[in-house]
Amino acid sequence: MCAKATKEVLKKAMGGVLFIDEAYYLYRPENERDYGQEAIEILLQVMENQRDDLVVILAGYKDRMDTFFKSNPGMSSRVAHHLDFPDYDQAELLSIADLMLQQQNYRFDTAAGADARAAFGDYLNLRLAQPHFANARSVRNALDRARLRQASRLFADRHRALSREDLTTLCADDIHGSRLFQRG
Repeated sequence: MCAKATKEVLKKAMGGVLFIDEAYYLYRPENERDYGQEAIEILLQVMENQRDDLVVILAGYKDRMDTFFKSNPGMSSRVAHHLDFPDYDQAELLSIADLMLQQQNYRFDTAAGADARAAFGDYLNLRLAQPHFANARSVRNALDRARLRQASRLFADRHRALSREDLTTLCADDIHGSRLFQRG
């Protein structure tokens, strides 16, 4: 089944680009029922025999990709260019959070003394110091959890009429409710 599915994906990508995110998951030697090695062998064959018809981009975290290439010498010899992109810094992640909130019609409360955006910046600083930070995905997950805390906060105050602003504004308490602030 894996061979057929792999060949179908490659066929669809011909004449274009095949992007494989987190490519290191193709190789899992600890799982004897894993078909990733079979997919890699088919991919290697196509990369060699049809290199003018397909661009393959393998993406993932640098340390895991290094291990992936070491475990697949054929892959390493067929991938001519390796590019390392730096992680986003705190300011860039905060801009990503602003954009995510804007796309969902939310905003940070930035009133004096209750600046949720500054609180989220503090959250990001704490989060960046921890291992396994996934950049934009982690920002999205943190905002999702903040919205859940916001919903709980609003539900607790359900006896008053809520405005559109109430429903679309994250306050500093919604951010400070994160476990990261509880550890300090």
